[in-house]
Order: sequence, then structure tokens, then C-alpha cells
Amino acid sequence: MRRKKKLRVFIADASPVVLERMADLLRDITDAELVGLASDASIAARRIQSIKPDAVILGLLMRGGNGLDVLRAIQAGHLHLQVLFCTTNPYPQYREECMNAGANFFLDKSADFEKIPAILRSLIKKDGNLSG
Repeated sequence: MRRKKKLRVFIADASPVVLERMADLLRDITDAELVGLASDASIAARRIQSIKPDAVILGLLMRGGNGLDVLRAIQAGHLHLQVLFCTTNPYPQYREECMNAGANFFLDKSADFEKIPAILRSLIKKDGNLSG
């Protein structure tokens, strides 16, 4: 019997509390695996390019840049990467800019945080998204 691959997730956000809370959410998802954390945009971009996760959860504001900088830096060569922006600045202009830059989801941290597990589970069900 072939072993099911896990959804490999990288999280980048300026807030250590948010990083910890998102990592805790991932622990409750059987078929998801946390493969990296970063709070600095340039470090996040380098690690994502190196690790090549299946999904990335990005904060909009980060040290050394922002989530859009990270998204633009990682887009080449990551065709199946799923990108979730999770921000405390859920303004329409940010949503539009993130979605136009290639994000798959744009969430308000205060209202949509608890939707992240369901989104990740839906990605797991799409077998074609998992690398390996």
C-alpha cells in the first residue's frame, strides 16, 4: 500500500505569537506537515525556495519586506504552490494586490483565522497539489 504524502506547509509572519498559533493549528491536521517558519521576508523567500513546500501561509507585514515581496520572489518554479495570505489589514486594495500577484486565499486574521485548517484540508484532498 502506498503511503499518502503530507501537505508540506511553510509559515511566514512577523508575529511570533501568530507563528506559534498557526503551527499549533497544523498539528491538528493529520496530513499536514510544518516544514519551516520565518519572521523576516528575505529569509522566508530563501527558505521557501530551498524547501519547496506545497503551501505557504504569509503575513502581509514582515521584517525586511512584506508578504508580497515573498510571493514575488518565490513564484518562479513553484507552479503548484498554494499561497494563503493572513493579515490584520484585510483592506480591498491589499486583497486585490495579493490575488493579482498570485495568492490563492486572502484571510482576515481576526475573522478568518479558524478557516485555515479547513482550507488546508481541502488542499490535501486535491492529490495533484502534493509534491514529492
